[in-house]
Amino acid sequence: MSEAKVESKAAVGTKIVEEKSKSKVKMFGMPLYMYGIFAVIMVAGLLTETISTDLAGGFAILYFLGITFGEIGDRIPIWKEYIGGGAILAFLGAAYLVYAGILPETYVESTSDFMAGTGFLTLFITVLITGSILSVNRKLLIRSFAGYIPAVLGGLLGAAILGSVAGLLMGIPFTEVIMLYVLPIMGGGNGGGAIPLSEIWHQVTGESQDGYYSFAIAILTIANIVAIFAGALLNKLGESQKGLTGNGSDLIRNEKAFIDTKEKKEVKITHREIAAGLVLAAMFYALGRLFSGFILPSIGGVVIHQYAYMVIFVAIFNAIGIIPDELKGGAKRLQTFFSGQFIWVIMAGVGIAYTDLGELFAAITLGNVFIATIIVLGAIAGSAIVGYLVGFFPIDSAVTAGLCMSNRGGSGDLAVLGAAKRMELISYGQIASRLGGGMVLVIASIFFSIFA
Repeated sequence: MSEAKVESKAAVGTKIVEEKSKSKVKMFGMPLYMYGIFAVIMVAGLLTETISTDLAGGFAILYFLGITFGEIGDRIPIWKEYIGGGAILAFLGAAYLVYAGILPETYVESTSDFMAGTGFLTLFITVLITGSILSVNRKLLIRSFAGYIPAVLGGLLGAAILGSVAGLLMGIPFTEVIMLYVLPIMGGGNGGGAIPLSEIWHQVTGESQDGYYSFAIAILTIANIVAIFAGALLNKLGESQKGLTGNGSDLIRNEKAFIDTKEKKEVKITHREIAAGLVLAAMFYALGRLFSGFILPSIGGVVIHQYAYMVIFVAIFNAIGIIPDELKGGAKRLQTFFSGQFIWVIMAGVGIAYTDLGELFAAITLGNVFIATIIVLGAIAGSAIVGYLVGFFPIDSAVTAGLCMSNRGGSGDLAVLGAAKRMELISYGQIASRLGGGMVLVIASIFFSIFA
């Protein structure tokens, strides 16, 4: 047999093997049988409650739930195209397991502690903020932050206008809609929004803080779910209307006008630079904590969150150019790994630790859902319009300045950006949640004093 024929048969054989390999169903990169072994072990461990409640156990449980729901969600035709795919199913599926009492209480507590107590959610956000900001061109960064606050205010104005119209249709006065619906939804979440709003309400009016908070958190929970689904729909819109989005990597439409091509150069990234990226993230987080907890915790009576300070300082360090390109590349590579490989873990964790479906179901009335939905749509419209006017892609502006303003803060930002497949825009989402939420507290102090 000639060498040519041998090589030809070898090539055909290789192609058949590759096609068979491609046809095999995989779960998170694992062959189906390996996932099956993992699933059996995890189910047995959960039923016997022998899985540890430490960091390793938390990872195991959240990866099991995240992979299971995530892979299913990414395979359901309508769900994956219009609802948000695996990320949303991981979020809702994990939340339902808690609501239905299927997940043992021991592991509800341990996974909640994994997310909050051990600070994995904090680490995730810290890495994403650092990598996403350091990966942006310096001139582009300055231009984007200069126009972003107007986009946030546009979202707040849009929410107030459409929310007021919805309230009038439901027979609720303008002032009540603003105080009880718009401000809680747009306040930057629970800890930075609903709780301090209820304190301001009590201080200004003398009325019950608990009464205001219980209603505010219920409305905020509804809006959070609406915002998550809206993020998935905006992502779908972006897929069909390419000119409306930078696909999560670009916020400014004409970014080429701000980028100096001479600044672009290839740098070699090793594992050491990636590890150094984690060091940078920890350094900026510590700096944010130093300012928020000691040096300048508030400005003009408005409490400044550690993430807000972190965003500011990472942006400053990038703008003045003191971080070497290889370290920026390492931080970016680390951020890409976290956002790509931990997203289902985060979504399942948010579902377990930060979502109470019972609370949501109790708050669901036709009027509440209608008003909350219209407020979220107003935030989308206002931030998209103003964002476009200042040179942003309207969809990316709406997702960050609009939806990240109308959800439950840090965990809500991750859920929205995960559904919208724009996790790289986490730094802008944090500006909306933290600095935008601070603006809402100032507005609330004035509004309550005049109209309450």
